[in-house]
Amino acid sequence: MSTPARARLRELLDSKRLVLAPGVFDGLSAQLAKRTGQTAAYLTGAGVAAAGFGLPDIGLVTQTEMVERARVVVRSLGDVPLLADADTGYGAPINVIRTVREYEDAGVAAIQLEDQAFPKRCGHLPDKELVSADDFVRTLHAALDARTDEGMLVIARTDARGPLGLDEAIARANRYAAEGADILFVEAPRSSQEIERIAQEVKAPLLLNLVIGGLTPEQSAQRLQELGFAVAIHPSAVLAPAAFGALTALCQLRGIGVEQFLPTTPEEFFTLVGMREWFELGQAHQGKGA
Repeated sequence: MSTPARARLRELLDSKRLVLAPGVFDGLSAQLAKRTGQTAAYLTGAGVAAAGFGLPDIGLVTQTEMVERARVVVRSLGDVPLLADADTGYGAPINVIRTVREYEDAGVAAIQLEDQAFPKRCGHLPDKELVSADDFVRTLHAALDARTDEGMLVIARTDARGPLGLDEAIARANRYAAEGADILFVEAPRSSQEIERIAQEVKAPLLLNLVIGGLTPEQSAQRLQELGFAVAIHPSAVLAPAAFGALTALCQLRGIGVEQFLPTTPEEFFTLVGMREWFELGQAHQGKGA
């Protein structure tokens, strides 16, 4: 069964006007997005990991945890469409099928899947690993076949720009579009010129991710509209100021300066929620039992 929010997202995309979607991660941020008149919202996996579970965005949050958060956010947003991060789909194609069914049942307007290897990591962190394009196409087909409402759109994200270069990222995006993805997302272009190439060479509705302190330079909504982008997501637009406010209040209580804690990049932000310790744990257990 379709929903008013899904119909609204389709209307927005058909209007050819850029859809701005701030990142939300809990009931409060979703309620505030609705009450301030946002046209859409983006369920940020990084925000859910950090704000919901005190974890870095390195593949530690599970499908069931993300689905439950999606339900909370959808209820809070009402008819405001939610585009929802689903990482790699949380497993093989059979797992992706269940993921899509659960996200669809939760009421999201669009589900985002990416071609990183599991466990994934934030798209603006180094050392990302990819699955093959053929493997991701199997994921994409599973997702497209699993949905019962074509009003729920499927966003295909490629992280190929970092490890394989922009040419491969564009080639993958065009292939995923040809295989049926509704919206294409080339993660982490490094310059305005790269953004322009993506707009010119990817023949499908496009999404751009603008992360505060990330690898992609800030772009105005007017410029993205001129280039023909369909969606601009701002995952950290709410999360970063909220974290800054919390740090400031906590430091004031102790009578200490906040400057030593303030992050300037995604990597520094995730350090505040234990990324260094989690990487050390992972490294300590590599090869054990072999």
